[in-house]
Amino acid sequence: MYEVLERLVAAESPSKDPSSQTDVQAVLAEELYATGFRIRRLPGKETGGHLLAIPRDRSRHRPIQTLIGHCDTVWPRGTLRSMPITLRAGRMTGPGIYDMKGGLTLMIFALRALAEQGFEPEVLPVVFVNSDEEIGSGESRRTVERLSKIADRVFILEPPMGETGALKTARKGVGQFTIRVRGKAAHAGLEPSKGVSAILELSHVVQKLFALNDPENGVTVNVGTIDGGMRPNVVAPESTAEVDVRVLTTEQAGDLEAAIRSIGPVAPGARVEVEGAVDIPPLERTPRNRLLWRRAQEVALELDMDLEECLAGGGSDGNVASLYAPTLDGLGPVGAGAHAAHEFVQLDSLVERGALLALLLLDSPLNWRTEQESLAEEP
Repeated sequence: MYEVLERLVAAESPSKDPSSQTDVQAVLAEELYATGFRIRRLPGKETGGHLLAIPRDRSRHRPIQTLIGHCDTVWPRGTLRSMPITLRAGRMTGPGIYDMKGGLTLMIFALRALAEQGFEPEVLPVVFVNSDEEIGSGESRRTVERLSKIADRVFILEPPMGETGALKTARKGVGQFTIRVRGKAAHAGLEPSKGVSAILELSHVVQKLFALNDPENGVTVNVGTIDGGMRPNVVAPESTAEVDVRVLTTEQAGDLEAAIRSIGPVAPGARVEVEGAVDIPPLERTPRNRLLWRRAQEVALELDMDLEECLAGGGSDGNVASLYAPTLDGLGPVGAGAHAAHEFVQLDSLVERGALLALLLLDSPLNWRTEQESLAEEP
């Protein structure tokens, strides 16, 4: 496992460098093929493409379970020079090792352990690895949706919540908005009254946006950048703000979108334009997701593991998968430092979490589609 993980981390694979995905996907394809999978490469238009792996020996008409991960990282090529792969005191470090090449490694070996022991899961495991998750899964989202719609359950190999190892049973929905204010240019010294300052108007908009924060209920609105104006002696005719929003529920997403779109101008002659949406839905603790979580707890007890759950502020492909099938996120190895220079995984957790995943893969179908009524009645 250590050797495969080292090979994956050594194959640097930043999201916005499509050619960088060739080497990391070659390692994944080789390892999955050796595990008994047929590999299909899905080309990308602006990305490095994606991998779909299905067992070579498979019987038809079996339910499927989907394993989803990503091979792209936030780190540019050359990061290994300043952030080398090291092995010390039971930890391995390196760019992308925690988010999420460690998860890809334990996934491969969980599948391999089942194959070598002669276990054939009743629910067919299908693997999908994309190369654009860190930039929003724009190209791969449709495949995530298609696979989730036909899946009995979905396992997301993202890292857990730091060194607690807590699975991510809830994630906030994420939205990006661009607020553009249009005013009217005028000479700031000669005829300032004939102008309409877009910057002044944007200052009112920003205050209204921050007033939408409701941290007690998990709603956050952050104006991350602002821009505007032409030069100091011109009344600004245009200004913009880039806004990040996070919500816990689909209902909150709809309410927040409506509130942002309702923001109007204060000054006569100004115009406020809003673009964007909450395009990554929240991963909620739905009855069917709780069904899968409870099964994970039972399996963890068999392994003498203490398994915790948590809410994560960031999104993943699990947010989308959860719209269509029971989804469990954060199944990668324990570690810390996602997107940080001290990124690492605890090596012994590769085995422990791999065993957890292997047993979950052996589980019987959840048959949740036939239990929707009873699930909806659960607290």
